[in-house]
Amino acid sequence: QVQLVESGGGLVQSGGSLRLSCVVSGYIFSMGTMAWYRQAPGKQRELVAVITDGGSTDHAESVKGRFTISRDNAKNTVYLEMNSLKPEDTAVYYCYRNRPRESPTWGQGTQVIVSS
Repeated sequence: QVQLVESGGGLVQSGGSLRLSCVVSGYIFSMGTMAWYRQAPGKQRELVAVITDGGSTDHAESVKGRFTISRDNAKNTVYLEMNSLKPEDTAVYYCYRNRPRESPTWGQGTQVIVSS
């Protein structure tokens, strides 16, 4: 019943910005661990950023200083602010949620294309 719905992807020029949103729908009692992954064609899916239930965050080295993960528990939403976008950021971005004793949940993905 729980679903993750991403939005905010699109086409942007190098140096531009996008804000991705992931809404956790269904009956939610806690957010759990939330993360953003991305996967470019022919590449492995990679972790972009993670936020724990305690609010601790971590970001991949490739996006540090440019991307910021955050959440709004009242809205059951996690965000990924992306600034200074580069062509190598082009990928499908996936929202991820995990809670103890539950199966992980993935969003459907939202496409981000950064033109050079």
